[in-house]
This record gives sequence, structure tokens and C-alpha cells, in this order.
Amino acid sequence: MTEEPKDAPKNPTRRDFIKNTSLAAAGFMIVPRFVLGGKGFIAPSDMLQVAGVGAGGKGQSDIANFAKSGKANIAYLCDVDDRQAATSVKNFPKAKYYKDWRELLDKEHKHIDGVSVSTPDHNHAIIAYSAMQLGKGVYVQKPMTHDIWEARLLTEAAKKYKVVTQMGNQGSSNDGTRQMAEWYDAGIIGDVHTVYCWTNRPVWPQGIAWPSPQPNIPKELDWNLWLGTAPKKDYVDKLVPFNWRGWWDYGTGALGDMGCHLVEAPFRVLGLQYVKDVQASVGTVFVDEFKQGHFPESCPPSSHITMTFPKTGKTQGDVTLHWMDGGIQPERPEELGPNEHFPGEQGNGTLFIGTKGKMYASTYSDGATLLPLARTKEVTVPKKYDRVPHGAEGHYAQWVEGCIAGYGKMEMSSSFEKAGPLTEALLMANLAVRGHDLRGGQIKYEWDNNAMKVSNFDAVNEYVKRNYREGFVLKA
Repeated sequence: MTEEPKDAPKNPTRRDFIKNTSLAAAGFMIVPRFVLGGKGFIAPSDMLQVAGVGAGGKGQSDIANFAKSGKANIAYLCDVDDRQAATSVKNFPKAKYYKDWRELLDKEHKHIDGVSVSTPDHNHAIIAYSAMQLGKGVYVQKPMTHDIWEARLLTEAAKKYKVVTQMGNQGSSNDGTRQMAEWYDAGIIGDVHTVYCWTNRPVWPQGIAWPSPQPNIPKELDWNLWLGTAPKKDYVDKLVPFNWRGWWDYGTGALGDMGCHLVEAPFRVLGLQYVKDVQASVGTVFVDEFKQGHFPESCPPSSHITMTFPKTGKTQGDVTLHWMDGGIQPERPEELGPNEHFPGEQGNGTLFIGTKGKMYASTYSDGATLLPLARTKEVTVPKKYDRVPHGAEGHYAQWVEGCIAGYGKMEMSSSFEKAGPLTEALLMANLAVRGHDLRGGQIKYEWDNNAMKVSNFDAVNEYVKRNYREGFVLKA
């Protein structure tokens, strides 16, 4: 299924089709749709036919938000676990249900316009790429992919197959990023040279030994399909549906989970692209009060990662970005009074430090604020960037409308052109985390972006592109 066709599929928009067929019938009277279908009627040909792969958890809310746009019909549902899919199946009783996404695309691709992928990270790329090869628009939950090679592949595939893409970091459609970009472009905080991003994740187990296998797989779960591209392993309890995030075979840790939300703003505001070098320190794990543990299959309980980004057209020099997770946070800005609230103190935040001032925001770029706090009300700059209607909620409708309009007709907040470099930078940072475990210490990992490899410590390059399990091989 994933073998690439000789020629990229042609992907005319529905409007092109309607236009062509309408011209052929130009001799007939043209009757407005609302006359035929009533006020507010949307013709079936203008509704996006969506297949939701991953129908529970975040997939459940994604699917509901597409339907809420009023322009998407949830035509197909797919999930490896009937328990997780139950609510979506109930909410969309007309949607045909599959367990295997390969069977879904094979049998129904002629009737599908867009595919939403909300599975564990390790299966994002193979599902999305297979849909893109068929000329389908794709919406993929963050992080876009599990591996760096996959992120580069999907970024290039979006252009090759001319499909509309969006990553599920909905905060990229919020006003906060745009407000901070306008402040920065107006020179309010000068030239930014340092950024801090932090999160209270992980809120799932990390830095632990692999659990003991369990003999009884729940009858509702297809364990083989859940494993997908990952190595074959016996079933373990409580990995599904959430705790997989802390295991390298399936997830990308706290950085993969929240980095696409928190580092998105620095990428957009400062025009960052590919990372130059990375270094990391990680939290220590103890198996008892005297003995340190070593669990290379599991992400660490905490980390502090320092990324260097080259000078861009919007910065005067390199930018140093600090990532902190597991409860580590930056020093509280001195511009805040002792009783003034620092939004990120309770969980997540992003802080920009410039030559003339500072600004910050919390999760999804909410609560964008200048420092001192009084400056936010005092400073007024022209509105330069268009807002997305309804912000984060509108992130879903934006993709639906973009797919209906056709490739290149609308700007997406997090198209793969934007999401790809962001995802690669975060996954590169994870190489430093894994290298810390391999090397037993901290070095600065230098990244060769063109060759897509670490140039000074080859051992971590095995994680740039992993081996896929038989039956789930992504071929490009």
C-alpha cells in the first residue's frame, strides 16, 4: 500500500469539479443551493468526507471538532481498540467502522477526501504518508512524526502530492503567537537572543523498567495493529491508551508531547528553522536509595535541553532555546512584582528575552504578556497578521476549509511546511537525550541538516530513522 506511484495523483478540488460539470450544463437555469436545500444548506459536494484514524482520546475530540465546523462529514472511523472508539461510534452512527487503517484506505480511498491521524506517535508517518500518496489531505496530531527522517519525508510529500496538511498543535491558530510576532516585529523587546520553554510533563510514568508481560490481551484491542511499525513485544498492561508516551518505541516523551505547543511560538515569532546544535542533561533514576537505575527503553523523568538556532532574517545572531520538563522551570523574571502571577508557574510557559525587554505566554500561546505587566496595556502596535476565527477551535475548521478550497488556496497555521522543521528540531533534541544515556554524560551534539545526522557522535544516528516491522514498512 505504501509503495509510491510513478506519478503523483492529480487532486482537483471539488470546486473545480463542480465548475467543470456546471459549465457543461450552462443551458439550464442555475438555482441557488439554499433554494433547493433551505437556508444554511451545504451541498454534499461541498462537505469534506473525513476518515478518522484513532477515534478515542484526542482523536475523539479531533473528530468532533471537524464535525463542528459544519463542513465535514465523519464518513469513516478507525481504531485498533473498540473500547476507545465507543463514544465516536455512538456520536457518528452512520460512519463505517474499521480496525485496520490499511483496509480502510484500500477499500474506501475513492470516497475519502481527508484523513485525521490521532494514533500513538510511532504510527503517525506511515498512515499519513499512505493517505498523502492517495491525494488525501491529512491532519496529524503532534508531534507530526516519531523520527526525523519521517518528518522530512512528510514535509516533502505535501508539496509533491499537493495536499493540504495541518499538525494538531492548535495553539498555532491562537491570537497569542500573532500578538507576540507583532510586538517583536515592532521592536518592542529588541532582539531576542534567549528563549525558555517549560512544562510540567511527564504526567505519565517515565524512567522505569519495562513492565512484566500480561497473558490476557483485552478482546477489544488488536495488539498487533496497535504495535504497528514498532518491534514485536508481548502485551503489557496500562500501556494503552496513554502511558505509551514514556517509551521510546512508541512515544517521544515530554518534548514530543508539549514541545509542538510551546516551541511553536519562538519558531513563528523569530523565524527559526533547523537546529544547529543541542546538549542535554537528564534527571537521575533510582531503583532504591543507594542504586541508580538504567532504563534505556524509557524516557527520563526530567530534562534540561539547550538548543542553538542559527541567525535568521528576524534575529541579529544565534538564538539559544532552553527546554525544561519534569518540573524544572526558569528563574522567575525580575520584572514581576513579588505577588504578580507568572502564568507558566503552574505548568507550561514560553519566555522570550530580548535586548530591550521580555514577553511570555502560557500553553498554546495563551495569555501573551509583555514585562513588566503594565506594558501590555500601554503598548499599541498595528495589527499585522490575520487572526484565525475562534483561535484554537478554528484550527480544525481551517484545515477542513483548506481541503475544500484546494492545495495552495489557503494558508494553514501549521502546514507541514511549518510543522516539519519544528518537529525535526524537537526530535533532534531528543537525540541528545538518548545520547546522554548512550554516552553516559553530556556533550554538544552538532547537527548536519543537509545530511540529516549528528556529525560528532554517530551512535545516536540510528534513531534518525528506525527499522519498521514487517507488514508496516514505510516505503518512500
